[in-house]
Order: sequence, then structure tokens, then C-alpha cells
Amino acid sequence: MELNIRPLNESDYDAILSGWWTDWGWEPPQKDFLPDDGKGGIIVMKGDVPVCAGFVYATNSKVAWVDWIVSNKEYRGEDRKEAISLLVDTLTDICKTTGYKYSYALIKHQSLIETYEKIGYIKGDNYTSEMIKAL
Repeated sequence: MELNIRPLNESDYDAILSGWWTDWGWEPPQKDFLPDDGKGGIIVMKGDVPVCAGFVYATNSKVAWVDWIVSNKEYRGEDRKEAISLLVDTLTDICKTTGYKYSYALIKHQSLIETYEKIGYIKGDNYTSEMIKAL
């Protein structure tokens, strides 16, 4: 069975993604913090099994932000890394085909950093801190 991609839908945040973030010990971002209220991204599936998902933030510049990559902690198939690479590569292609010149990501996990590097991302600064304020 091969990996497939589909757009995120209305139910994915509650039915899948928030549980994944919790499984990894992370606080799920608020649904309205995510692009298109949690529908502004894609999910990679292996048959009926969701494997990983991520988002693209549109900006008013030539930069799109590819982020909030999250995966099914229970899925340990041999193609797990391939699925995550497919996800990041597809999100990056979405940025390119929609007219963005740059794709940006803010990530901490070393394995995910390596995935981004393999598809052509380069490291920026290493001393960033996430700063968020609810308005």
C-alpha cells in the first residue's frame, strides 16, 4: 500500500491532530491559531491510517511558513521517514506553486531538521525562542 496525501478537513483537528500533539507531550495549538482554522494543510495517509500532517501559513510577503508538523506516534511503519519527507516536500511545493519565493520553518526536533535539510532547506539562527501572545 502506498502513501497518499489529502487536504485536511473540518474534523481532522479534533479527531486526529490534537491527540497526536498530546501523545507527543505537546500542548495542541488552538484551532484558530492554525491556517484556515486547522484546515490549511495536508495529511499523509497509508491506506486508512493517518501518518503525519502539517500546515502552510500564507503571508503578505514572498515568504510562506511551513510548520506544525506532527505525526502519529503509534505509526512505526518502515515508510515513516518517507511519509514525513513527502509531507514537507509537498507543503514546500504548495508554497512554490502558489507564488512564494521562500519557505520558512521554525523547528526544534533534530530528525525533522534533517528531513528539511535533505529537501534543500538551510539552517538559519539556532538561538530562537518562540514568543506568542494571545490578543
